[in-house]
Amino acid sequence: MQVGYARTSTEEQVAGLEAQVRDLEAAGCEEVYSEQVSALGDRKELDRALKFLRKGDTLVITKIDRLARNTRTLGDLVDGLHGRGVGLKVLQFGKDTVDTTGAYGRLMLNMFSAFAEFERDLMRERQKEGIAKAKAEKKYKGRKPTARAKAGEAVALFRQQKTVSEIAASLGIGRASVYRALTAAGLRNSPDVT
Repeated sequence: MQVGYARTSTEEQVAGLEAQVRDLEAAGCEEVYSEQVSALGDRKELDRALKFLRKGDTLVITKIDRLARNTRTLGDLVDGLHGRGVGLKVLQFGKDTVDTTGAYGRLMLNMFSAFAEFERDLMRERQKEGIAKAKAEKKYKGRKPTARAKAGEAVALFRQQKTVSEIAASLGIGRASVYRALTAAGLRNSPDVT
């Protein structure tokens, strides 16, 4: 059985997620798991897909970066799949599809994963250089402090008996940010904070 996994990093990328799901279904995936979450975040749908897969199945993704952000994570995922007798197929691999059930496919996956990680590192370096230049020219504004801007809302929700996890999920901020807001409001040492 072919099982698809689609992911975009943000909720603004709805069209990208829909395109991935469409491509996975067109490739013959009978089951497709999709989510909008950072590759560094808690990917519940990926976990569900991995639990669903059985020996002889194939996990299908559109691009490598939908599954992992670096070669180590990708290698661990692929090794785990192969250890269970599950293959991995990448649909958009240049003009070809790569199937890692064979030695050639695994080699190609590792090579292109390394190139993708290298390109991300170069992009980060260029971004840092651009930020440094903008700061030197006094043009850098930085990222809007999302969590700090929502501190008042976090405190209000906590006072409405919401848990820290519920507050974080509803405001789209991390649990640590909620705890910081509660500490600043003098509520952190309360026995009700969990």
